[in-house]
Amino acid sequence: MASLSKRGGGGGTEGMLASFSRSSVASYGREAATMGKKLLRSTGKAAWIAGTTFLVPLIIEMDREQQLNHIELQQQALLGPAPPAK
Repeated sequence: MASLSKRGGGGGTEGMLASFSRSSVASYGREAATMGKKLLRSTGKAAWIAGTTFLVPLIIEMDREQQLNHIELQQQALLGPAPPAK
């Protein structure tokens, strides 16, 4: 234990980490991390808005097409096949 404190490996390391965490480099790092989180959050929101803006009309149009196909099949079943062309 005494040999660690003589070489600076004991309590000196904690002091070095504490002084680094108060340094301007660490401050800039924390600020960059905060800005990165905000950027990712806003990018995710923008992607969600864009995705739903384009997907909802597509889903509605696909549903309409399916309903139209279903109606045509029902009409064919009721009226029979089309007469042959002359």
